[in-house]
Amino acid sequence: MSDNSHEEAHTGPIKTPKQLVWASIFAFVVPVFIIIGLVSYVTSANKPAAGAVNTEKAVAERLQKIGSVEIRDANRPLKSGEEVFKAQCAACHATGAAGAPKFQDVAAWAPRIKTGLDALLNSALKGKGAMAPQGGGDHSDVEIARAAVYMANAAGAKFEEPKAPAAAAEAK
Repeated sequence: MSDNSHEEAHTGPIKTPKQLVWASIFAFVVPVFIIIGLVSYVTSANKPAAGAVNTEKAVAERLQKIGSVEIRDANRPLKSGEEVFKAQCAACHATGAAGAPKFQDVAAWAPRIKTGLDALLNSALKGKGAMAPQGGGDHSDVEIARAAVYMANAAGAKFEEPKAPAAAAEAK
């Protein structure tokens, strides 16, 4: 009777050692391989985002450099005030766009000339009102100063055109 009662007491799904081995494999080993497979799938390659058409272009835009360094000839001849005016300033100062004083308009330039050359240069290099800063662009600060002097002198000022930095040092 004890033999029959012992078999009846065990009513679980695993009845043999072979079933125990298979249950252990399915419970522990198979999930490990599934996890390894999912990890390798997710990290295997760059996958394009949903709806992405040109993935190379999108990657290039994300990797775009922030700034650049431009090497210029420090000994190049400086441009005259008139050349810089025509290249940089004429777009607004020839037409009076955005409230810019027109070239040779004595009435518009008179209050600005009274503030002095330093104030004019500060406004030109750092910007004022709708005018963006001109310093650090295609022209050196001395060339921008020459353009400001050119415009002010055309409206009646008597400012001296700035010299090249090396020439200014030699003059002293």
